[in-house]
Amino acid sequence: MNTPPKASVEKSSVINAEHLKLACSSCNLRELCLPMGLTQEDIVKIDELIQIRKTIKKGESLIRQGDLFHSIYAVRLGFFKTMVNTDDGRDQITGFQMSGDVIGLDGIQTDFHTCEALAIEDSEVCVMPMERLEEISRDVPALQHHFHKIMSREIVRENEQILLLGSMRSEERLASFLLNLSNRLKSRGFSQSEMILRMTREEIGSYLGLKLETVSRTFSKFAEEGLIRVQQKAVILLDTKGLSLKAKASPLD
Repeated sequence: MNTPPKASVEKSSVINAEHLKLACSSCNLRELCLPMGLTQEDIVKIDELIQIRKTIKKGESLIRQGDLFHSIYAVRLGFFKTMVNTDDGRDQITGFQMSGDVIGLDGIQTDFHTCEALAIEDSEVCVMPMERLEEISRDVPALQHHFHKIMSREIVRENEQILLLGSMRSEERLASFLLNLSNRLKSRGFSQSEMILRMTREEIGSYLGLKLETVSRTFSKFAEEGLIRVQQKAVILLDTKGLSLKAKASPLD
C-alpha cells in the first residue's frame, strides 16, 4: 500500500481560534462531546484544546489511510464515511460519522491512520491535538474518563458491525442500520422517524456487506410492507416495531 502524501490532510481550509464564534462551552454539541458536571475552570481548560476548526468540502478527505496520527477530530457539522482499502483494491466502508462523533481514534495504536475519512457533504470538524488532549486530561480527570467512554463506544460499534457482517441476513442488516441511524439522530435532537440518507445505496451496501441490488430490493420490500416510505434520499420510518422484529429475525434470503 502506498502511503499518501501528508500534504493531503492540509488541503481543507483552517479557521484559526481567534475567528471562532463558538467555544466548546457554548457549542450545542457539548453534551455529546464533553463530560457532564465540569467546573467553569475545567471548561476554560477544555476550550483551550480546540484551537482549530477545519472545513472539509464534500468529496474531500479529512484523513487518509497511512497518514501520520497527531490529532482526533470531533464532527461539528456534516457527515463522513470511514473506509479501508482492501487487498483486492476495493474500498470497504467501516462507518458513518455525524455531528458529535469522533474521528481518528484508529491512529492511536500505531501512530498511523488505518482508514480514510471522507466527507459525504460539506462538513466542519474541531481539531483536538492528541498531545494537548493528554495534557489537559491529566488536569481534568472527567475528560480522560469521557475519552475512555468514547473509545469504548467505538469498540461496541465495531463489534456490532462484526455481528451484522457475520451472522445477520440482508433484511436484518438493513433494519438494524435504519434503527441505529434513527436512534443516533434522536440523540442529537433530530426527528427519530424522518431522515435524509446522506449516503448512497451503494455505500450502505458496502457498510452492510450487501450488493447494491440487494439493498435496493430490501428497501422496496420494506416499503411494500408498510414499514418505511422512501422518496429518493428521504426515508420515513412508519413502523419501528415492525422494523425491530425484522432486525431480530428475518426469513432466509
